[in-house]
Amino acid sequence: MHAAVSTMSAMPDSAPPISIRGLRKSFKPQQVLCGLDWDIEAGNIIGLLGRNGAGKSTLIECLLGLRDAEEGSEIRLFGEDVRHLSPATKARIGYVPQNSDLFEWLTPRQMFHYFKALYPRWNDARVDALMQRWELSYDKVISKFSGGQKQRLSIIRALAHDPELLILDEPVASLDPAGRRDFLREIVDSVIEQKTTIVFSTHILSDLERVAMKVAFLAKGQIVHQQMLDDLMEVSLQVTGSQEALSQLAPHKVLQMTQLADGQARVLGQWDQAQSQALFNRSDLRVERLSLEDLFIEMTK
Repeated sequence: MHAAVSTMSAMPDSAPPISIRGLRKSFKPQQVLCGLDWDIEAGNIIGLLGRNGAGKSTLIECLLGLRDAEEGSEIRLFGEDVRHLSPATKARIGYVPQNSDLFEWLTPRQMFHYFKALYPRWNDARVDALMQRWELSYDKVISKFSGGQKQRLSIIRALAHDPELLILDEPVASLDPAGRRDFLREIVDSVIEQKTTIVFSTHILSDLERVAMKVAFLAKGQIVHQQMLDDLMEVSLQVTGSQEALSQLAPHKVLQMTQLADGQARVLGQWDQAQSQALFNRSDLRVERLSLEDLFIEMTK
């Protein structure tokens, strides 16, 4: 136990939590991930957005080494190849799957006792606080819990060893609004207090808006865009007009360009505040400020 702690403290802090190069995965005949590159810096909450079937769960499973990527793919967690993670690095990672994978023949007390022996760090106080807050019994057989209660137990198990990297695949889909709010508060506290890095896949955009620092859009097997959420929401506009008028504009970044009929075009781009105001004042352009839902629909076509 003490040796594991010593090894973990010796791990280089400079390596990013997640570094992916050329990730490819197919389920014949469909290519789901197509040479995907992705880097995530420590201490961020990344909201992963993609349409159903885009490959979010496949990406997360490959990222964790739960599913084999194709030859030539490179995935590193804290600088280590995901296929050969050391026990110390595995102990730095927490995971909440879409469907709870608990030992349902045990009680929570027995399950936590089992997992506590596997981790050099275990936060009993955090487990107790969450068990009490969510009114979960330590001594009830897990198979007798409701779906939402099982998901809460999965979340507690993932947070109990104070992970430095937390991967969440649709973690709150089976929770009621109060449970989702409690969970979101807990992960925000994790980042503030412990600099936890979180990858958070969800289809509930209102939840993501509450907690995400950055958003990443997955489409056509690639991370097509990643940006700080506040910046994305503040400066992203959709502008429609003649191709000639749009060609004279100078956005900081073009996210998407669409050719329309009759010489018209539409650009989804980003401008600074002064430029944005000038665009809204022009009568020859139709300018829309987009919600996160609008951006999600446009960026994942």
